[in-house]
Amino acid sequence: MSIDKTSAPAADSAAENPDAAPAATAVDPRLLVREQGFAGYLGEFKRKMKGGDLGSLPVIVGLLVIWAIFTSLNSNFLTAGNFSDMSVAMVGTGMIAVGIVFVLLLGEIDLSVGSVSGVAGATFAVLSVTHGMNEILAMVLAVLTGTVAGAIHGFFFARIGVPAFAVTLAGLLFWQGFMLQILGSNGTINLDADGVVVKLTSYYFTDVAAAYGLAVVVTAGYFLTAFFDNRRRAAAGVPSRPLNEIIVRTVLLAVLAFVVAIVFNQYKGLPLAVVIFLGFLLLTDFVLRRTAYGRKVFALGGSVEASRRAGINVELIRISVFAIAGTFAAIGGLFVASKIASANQGAGTGEFLMNVIAAAVIGGTSLFGGRGRTWDALLGVMVIISIQYGLALEGIASPVQYMITGGVLLATVVIDAVTRKTQKTAGRA
Repeated sequence: MSIDKTSAPAADSAAENPDAAPAATAVDPRLLVREQGFAGYLGEFKRKMKGGDLGSLPVIVGLLVIWAIFTSLNSNFLTAGNFSDMSVAMVGTGMIAVGIVFVLLLGEIDLSVGSVSGVAGATFAVLSVTHGMNEILAMVLAVLTGTVAGAIHGFFFARIGVPAFAVTLAGLLFWQGFMLQILGSNGTINLDADGVVVKLTSYYFTDVAAAYGLAVVVTAGYFLTAFFDNRRRAAAGVPSRPLNEIIVRTVLLAVLAFVVAIVFNQYKGLPLAVVIFLGFLLLTDFVLRRTAYGRKVFALGGSVEASRRAGINVELIRISVFAIAGTFAAIGGLFVASKIASANQGAGTGEFLMNVIAAAVIGGTSLFGGRGRTWDALLGVMVIISIQYGLALEGIASPVQYMITGGVLLATVVIDAVTRKTQKTAGRA
């Protein structure tokens, strides 16, 4: 018979002193949530706040404040038409921000995504318009252009050891020059208004059943995923949410989804661009949270040396992450070209790169690596687009937009830094 030597001293002590109080058993605080009802949830919230685990709360509160301010200034801000236009406008930037989230999870940065997005739009335009190639094939080649560009950056970073900042800064300049070269002296190529790429942002599902159907699918999908995930966790003996909490979360999601569906149906209907964006968010969230590859990305962002000792192929993961960033930069570039129905020399330049990086960071992805979700790209880009559209409705010039966006970004980074310090103090980092 085996003896638990760890618990033996405690047993001997109890035998020697029967009046002594029994030793306290360590309990995961998350288990108390199920047992104490509302008080348990309140205690869990306080525990997270003390530990610096703010999650998406600051971003959501900030977004609601922004909407409240601009709605009070202009009643047209949250009208169905303006909300739908903002939703479509955010997709190009949001797609690229999804790729940036992957890079930030490694604790690195990619400065080339703006230029890569411009190259993708230019590549598609040259192949499909100038050379008459099939649009679907031209789209595939344009996206692969971004994948190859990202893989090249990753190779120099992972295999050669050049800092990611330097590699992608060089990439920013190189790909911008490459875009100008392939566009030629004219500098602008107009896309077919009835083509596939333009319809990415111009097509709407006008039948009201489309928006409501998507709301039902999203709500049902969330409930089923959470329900069966909890069953697996309970079977494994690990903390899981009670059924009533899942129901409450599902009801809240359903209210939000159907409100958005109602707003869309009051204008042109459900935008195709939004459906595609949500699909990519769900896919990338699954990859990061549910696959071995995603766990390796988080592990690498936490500690490179520990990951290497755990047998993770550090070089391969790094190269693949930059390839993913390049791929999403190319996809985002096609949406940007779709929105303006052309490919031009200004694509991916100016403040565009800063908005993309700011979207990922403002959404909650840590600049220090190891913490973030692809849904952060959605929250962050909603904040940026809301600020841009709100100030535009008020006729406020671009310089003020830059200053306000910069202030929001600085506040987000400060919160991130303070959160990390709080977590270290609480022993969670």
